Amino acid sequence: MPKHFFVLGLDPLRRPYVEAVRDADRYRFHTLLDFNEVVLADRYPYDELLGKAERQLKAFPEAITGIIGHWDFPTSVLLAHLCEKTGLRCASLRAVLSCEHKYWSRLLQQSVLPDWTPAFCAVDPFAENPLQQITIDYPFWLKPIKAHSSFLGFRIEDAAEFHRAIAIVRDGIRRYGDAFNQALAHITVPAEVGTVDGNWCIAEEIITGKQCGIEGSMLNGEYRIHGIVDTVKDSRNWSFTRYEYPSVWPRHAQQKICDAGEKLLRHIGFDNSPFGIEFFWDEKKNALRILEINTRISQSHSDQFIKVHGVSNHQVPVDLAEGRIPDLSDCKGKYQCAAKFMLRRYGDARVERIPTESEIRSAESSVADSKIVITVSEGQRLSDKLNPDSYSFEIANILVGAQNQRELLKNYQQLADQLHFQFSDDQGPEEFQFNQVRY
Repeated sequence: MPKHFFVLGLDPLRRPYVEAVRDADRYRFHTLLDFNEVVLADRYPYDELLGKAERQLKAFPEAITGIIGHWDFPTSVLLAHLCEKTGLRCASLRAVLSCEHKYWSRLLQQSVLPDWTPAFCAVDPFAENPLQQITIDYPFWLKPIKAHSSFLGFRIEDAAEFHRAIAIVRDGIRRYGDAFNQALAHITVPAEVGTVDGNWCIAEEIITGKQCGIEGSMLNGEYRIHGIVDTVKDSRNWSFTRYEYPSVWPRHAQQKICDAGEKLLRHIGFDNSPFGIEFFWDEKKNALRILEINTRISQSHSDQFIKVHGVSNHQVPVDLAEGRIPDLSDCKGKYQCAAKFMLRRYGDARVERIPTESEIRSAESSVADSKIVITVSEGQRLSDKLNPDSYSFEIANILVGAQNQRELLKNYQQLADQLHFQFSDDQGPEEFQFNQVRY
């Protein structure tokens, strides 16, 4: 008999990732809630989504082995909440919310890894004078307590920039904040977090250096890392340009972040789930800092795992659901390294032409096993995209594998050069993003 898994927001583009696991014919993967409801919606009515998903699970006639999530909030929290309600293996709702709430998470990080935690303070953007709440020096990052993909994240250099950012934050923060507050209402938030909720912000000291993330899992208290992924920004350090796997950080730095991740998760009480933790390493100062904790695998890394290991990182939640310690060390793919590149425009404009399907297929045929996904449509204004970061707009994702980093970067440039976009300002993708940033 096959084993049944439900995947939150599963769409046709990611189904091959989910099915790229060992003995895939033993499993059946079903969509739980529509992609447009949990990823591309203007608003996320959390309690309504929770109730709808519960009803779908209860109506299913067979035994359910597990629920899988590979998206940010709200799916990351819905996953834990639904597993808790149905008795399936997962981290507790409280542990997940403590990681997802940026201020609460920083308090926990500070208590166990003080030297790894940047200075921070909470900011109510709706206060009469929110600038008075800032207790750290310029420059700093201003971010919502709950958002992702750099949504409403601003680098603040002075008071004028702060006031401009606060005006934008006030207009957009409730998109995620209201839903997050509905989720928080299901637990008792600790006194030290106070009234800081999803419609607040956090100001954080700027941390610099190379960025890297560990993906791993906890199962009944056993901690395991299954991959380390470099997160590389463009040559101006504005926006992410690629996720590269495996990491090229030196072994001693990798070991330090793996050890820190274990110490942090044990302190939080996070167990029986996959996770991802992002770090910065300032090599000159030999200083390591924590950026954030994610309570799921990342679908942005799935293609890289397939190319390097021959299986997706979805193997991890499948193994956990069946009570197995995930281990990808004996899984071998066709490539030594792989990356997801984000092709961007840094200036706003209207999209007048995107590459045709035949142009995309022709480009893909020039680099084996490559995949190109256009993320804009003709007639769209770039600033109308959902979930933009504050400095650029993704126009395509380019997924490639290679035998070394030099070949990887060459393959990306070759594919990007074959994609013919036209914009209303007669400009193309800015050339500086192709400057080869190498770790």
